[in-house]
Amino acid sequence: MRITLKVWRQANAATRGRMVDYALDDVSEDMSFLEMLDVLNEQLIAKGEEPVAFDHDCREGICGMCGLMIDGVAHGPEVTTVCQLHMRSFNDGDTITVEPWRADPFPVIKDLVVDRSAFDRIIQAGGFISANTGAAPDAHATPVPKADADAAFEAAACISCGACVAACPNGSSMLFTAAKVTHLGKLPQGQPERLGRVVSMVAQQDAEGFGGCTNIGECASVCPKGIPLDTINQLNFDLRTALRNGA
Repeated sequence: MRITLKVWRQANAATRGRMVDYALDDVSEDMSFLEMLDVLNEQLIAKGEEPVAFDHDCREGICGMCGLMIDGVAHGPEVTTVCQLHMRSFNDGDTITVEPWRADPFPVIKDLVVDRSAFDRIIQAGGFISANTGAAPDAHATPVPKADADAAFEAAACISCGACVAACPNGSSMLFTAAKVTHLGKLPQGQPERLGRVVSMVAQQDAEGFGGCTNIGECASVCPKGIPLDTINQLNFDLRTALRNGA
């Protein structure tokens, strides 16, 4: 395959960025998108040019590091992570636009790398269980209804990649925050801090500058782990309950 890449290049957060065109020949359809970027960087380095900076780690669809806007869609044309997106999803001769996540709380560090530490601060605000539960209990010592266990497991699949924010026209992180609230709030161990947790995490989310949720649904449509949109309903229910109770 022969492709043309339009890649966002930006030295740091203080400088203006721009799109730069690169032509690649002999791209294998079996390459992952990140492997294709590796080939681009090898060519740039060989020519003495600065390689394109992009986030990656596990390259197995687990860690959530590889977040890119590809042709205006978070993670590209397939509902998966960028590392699991393969070049067979594109056609010979295609021009592909590659940009970083676009959201004020995700400032660009360099090129395609953004600072997602706002997510860390939302977790630090309450996405944990601090109640002492003692030693590890037997597997079935605390019965959990199957519906609650399934909902908690589904929400816990969130890998904090940020695609939901990048896809949302409002730059909202509600799907991310809802997933972190729900997977703890559905389990017995999460009940003592349930109401305080949702208030603290939503307050931190707002403080970080994320936009409000208007239930457009773009977040769920691009989520590589399939976090359902109705997870946000659980967050809203817990938040209303907390505010009524003065939490």
